[in-house]
Amino acid sequence: MRKFGFFLVLLIAVVFALRPVNAFTEVPTVGAAAPSFKLTTNEGHEASLGDFKGKWVVLYFYPKDFTSGCTLEAHNFQRDLEKYTAANAVILGVSVDTAESHKSFCAKEGLNFKLLADVGGAVSEQYGSTMEYNGNKYSARNTFIIDPKGNIAKVFVKSPQRDDDGEYFYGVLPPASQAGAEPSAPPADQ
Repeated sequence: MRKFGFFLVLLIAVVFALRPVNAFTEVPTVGAAAPSFKLTTNEGHEASLGDFKGKWVVLYFYPKDFTSGCTLEAHNFQRDLEKYTAANAVILGVSVDTAESHKSFCAKEGLNFKLLADVGGAVSEQYGSTMEYNGNKYSARNTFIIDPKGNIAKVFVKSPQRDDDGEYFYGVLPPASQAGAEPSAPPADQ
């Protein structure tokens, strides 16, 4: 019986050691209040979700500055930045990189939107957007559309790096002529 107890304890320890980093955090659901945060931007200033109340927020989490997939994703958002601005929306990128890394990444890649430094991964964790790779914790590639009242309007889990026509995320926002409006009904899939 003692042997069984030992193996049971060992099995439980192994299960906890091998679980994904975000196993106990849920992705916020559509209609829920978006988790609040305060992080340092690539410009060295503090930014919080409340700073953007009254605007649509495209909050995208990505693993690492200067990597090919993350650079492609950032270029897509930069390409369509005017469309987002016309729709009363801001783009906010979040990763576990430092504000200095974000500053260099923005300068090198010509990015004109804010990147937020989630160095400890706490905000990524709040949004169910963490992953582990080679023993390191990173932000997982998820995107959240947050409405002007601060509620989750749409969730894209494992969002794509490519958005060739610019409509994947932008298409969820109301037309620019209704920029302050709520969506009539978010798409059924989460």
